[in-house]
Amino acid sequence: MIALIAGRGSLPAAVVSALSEPPLVVAFEGATPEGLSVDIRFRLETLGSLIAALQARGVTSVCMAGGIARPRVDPSLIDAATLPLVPVIAAALEQGDDGALRAVIGIFERAGLAVRAAHEIAPALLPPPGVPTEAQPDTAARNDAARGARIVEAMAVADVGQACVAWRGQALAVEATFGTDWMLASLANRADDGRGGVLYKGPKAGQDRRVDLPVIGPATVVAAADAGLSGVVIEAGGVMVLQAERVVAACDRLGLFLWVRERG
Repeated sequence: MIALIAGRGSLPAAVVSALSEPPLVVAFEGATPEGLSVDIRFRLETLGSLIAALQARGVTSVCMAGGIARPRVDPSLIDAATLPLVPVIAAALEQGDDGALRAVIGIFERAGLAVRAAHEIAPALLPPPGVPTEAQPDTAARNDAARGARIVEAMAVADVGQACVAWRGQALAVEATFGTDWMLASLANRADDGRGGVLYKGPKAGQDRRVDLPVIGPATVVAAADAGLSGVVIEAGGVMVLQAERVVAACDRLGLFLWVRERG
């Protein structure tokens, strides 16, 4: 049996729809996955008890999907089953997202629970390389995409984010704690003429791709258009696309291109 640790957004529901049997849906208190009923809610302070409950229900693997905000820990709520995990949890919270998630993966694996990737369960979420839109990237956009890829590679060293906006070889914005939508919204008052540039999104070099693989959806396209960009570029095999047909349709309606770019 598999347990889905579901965060915000529609990715958890997309994973569930690809499974042959319904999973046990687990979520942090306060997190509401779209279109799913939650079977178990938990806090980080009760992670040990959650693992014990999963084992008691016959769960053998877990999949983490959807956005999860970094929680604040209340020491008074830590239960007895979680006390042995406190040093690992405390160290994880002091790291970047990738380091923290690696620590969480280790906790589950040491408990005998396999960690499965969302795109392993739902491989259709990874589109093939190419440009499926009416608009096509020109030479300038292709150069900006290459620049964006290098910027994201540099960001990976600091474990900062998975996306940036590049224009004329410059970084207009980089993703950090508040995510891609916030980054794009920050370009509403651009100091230039307000048009041009590409959103580039890809996984961090060396990250564990079983968790936190980047995601785009129709809302990403709208936000990119509102930011005055000419297109969206994602790394082939490294970014999941939700509602792919709607993403392409939104690009065509708004005059943007979508380029699923092979790494290199």
